[in-house]
Parts: sequence; structure tokens; C-alpha cells
Amino acid sequence: MKRTSLFLSLIASFCISSIYTAHATISVGTIERDTILGVPCRIYLPYKYAERVDSVKTVFPVLYLQHGMYGSEDDWTVQGDLLRLMNMLLLAEQVKEMVIIMPDNFLGSIPPEERYQLMDAPNVTPAGEKFDTSKGSAHWRKLTADQEKSYEMSGYWEEHFREFMGAAEYRYSIATDPAHKAIAGLSMGGFHTMHVSHYLHDQFAYIGLFSAVIIPQQGNEEVSPEYDSQYHTTGFDYQIEYQSPAYSNWMEEMRHMASIPPMYWIGMGRDDFLYAQMQDYRLWLDTNHFEYTYYESTGGHTWQNWQNYLCRFLKKIFWDDNF
Repeated sequence: MKRTSLFLSLIASFCISSIYTAHATISVGTIERDTILGVPCRIYLPYKYAERVDSVKTVFPVLYLQHGMYGSEDDWTVQGDLLRLMNMLLLAEQVKEMVIIMPDNFLGSIPPEERYQLMDAPNVTPAGEKFDTSKGSAHWRKLTADQEKSYEMSGYWEEHFREFMGAAEYRYSIATDPAHKAIAGLSMGGFHTMHVSHYLHDQFAYIGLFSAVIIPQQGNEEVSPEYDSQYHTTGFDYQIEYQSPAYSNWMEEMRHMASIPPMYWIGMGRDDFLYAQMQDYRLWLDTNHFEYTYYESTGGHTWQNWQNYLCRFLKKIFWDDNF
């Protein structure tokens, strides 16, 4: 009850100017479970999706929405309360209808043969110790933080996202053209969003980074530049040989995107531990004349902020279309 009250208060404060409370119990959409190319997903489907697809062959815009480190495909529907958020925004006529695909981008970062081994393994760390589930995630984990990060920042998910997207397009009645596709994510999911979107730089008209990690890692060491005066004069133009092609040409790919920019939306809290990294990324974007929208909130790395950012992002996408 307390969480519901907090969420409604958040929506009233940040997102919706007028909510039709008399209709708050109407079911506008549904949340389904699915597995796409071996990756567990939660799928938000618009009202009477199957009936509309079968009868009039409706095709919906699509948002690929990603969770953060230690998360799962359930995060946006549980902690983020996405179904309630979408229903209220739709009833207020402040968002367009869409399909939202929420993959477990952690498991998607692991090659299939290793993924299946991990899922079949006992629920302990590779060292044989009971896994610490106190970090707040409802999802099981069988890796240490360093091991998980090494998978999440390996580039595998980014390199294979086109295949994942193709399988989703085959299964659901969703757009295949860039003008009706969006991608967004929080924290590590923001990292995946940033790198998928430049690696597939002609695929998305709308990109959302919520408290995003920006810098990839090299080997087992995270690449964290020194935030000194010399660094700020060069932005992100330092020389690093990344292991993955999804990271190695990111600056060149971003510069290409700058000539035909998507709607690039960034949200960050002033107390977020990633704040300094994001400001340096913004400096790089500014230096390279990359258009973007930046929204800065109070607070830090919290679900209150991520719900707020998602709400603001949803209200801006898919309005300039012919659907």
C-alpha cells in the first residue's frame, strides 16, 4: 500500500497533469511473459492486442526497455510498476499505444551455451559460496559482481541485438522501420542502450538513457578516465583498444548519428554516483554537435527517478508518425 501511494504521488507530481481517476481500474494493456532467442522477457501489449492484430492487422510502435545491473526482465513491471504507469498515461491521452519489450539484458549478454550452463548450475557463486541476494533484486544470480559486469560489458548483447530484434519482429506485430522503434534503459541498461543505439545507428528514432553507465571496460578493468582539467579538454577522445566491435568505433558511429540525430533523451539525478561521468559524456556530445535533451532531477540512483524519466520519455515518443 505504501509503495502504491508513493507511486501515485510521483505520477501526480512529475508526469500527469490530469489523471482520470474515475477510470483508474480500466485495463488498458496487459503484461505477458515470453522468451525470445533464449532470453526471458516481459512484454507489455496494448488493449485487445491479439484481436486487433488478427482482425485489422494492426502494427504497433515498439520500445525496447532494459533493466540495470543485478536486475531482471521483471524489474520494470515490479519496481517500475509499468502497467499502472502506461494505463494512467494512456487514459490521460499523454502517450501513444505501443508494445514494450523488456528483456533480461543480463542473460542476453551471455552466449547461449554459457547461459544454459549458468541456469542449470546450483544457486551458489562459482567459488561454492551461497549467493548474496541482499542487493534488492528479486532475480537469482550465480555470479559475483565483477563476473556479472564482465558479461554485461562484453559487447555480446550489443553485437547480437539485431538478431534479438528480428526475432521479436517475427513474433509480434511491431514496427520494423526506425521511425517507429525506440530503445531505453536504466543504469547498466542505459549502457546497453547507448551502445546498441550507436552500433545499430540507423535503427532507432528514439533513445533514452536513464542514469546510464557510459564507459565500457577493457578485459577485467573498467575504463574510468581521470576527471581532471586535461581530461575535460579532450572529452572522451582518448585511445583505448576495446575488445568488442560494439565499443571500438563508438565515437565515429555517434558522429555519424549526429548528422541525422534521433531524439536522444538523457535523465540524471544530481546525487547519482554516475553524475560526473554523464557530465563528461555531455561535454563530448556538445563538442561533437550532437543534439540531445537533458533532464536533471534531484536525488540519485533510484526507482523514483527512473519512473519519472520513463514517464517523461514515453510522453515524447511516437507522436510524429502515421500509425
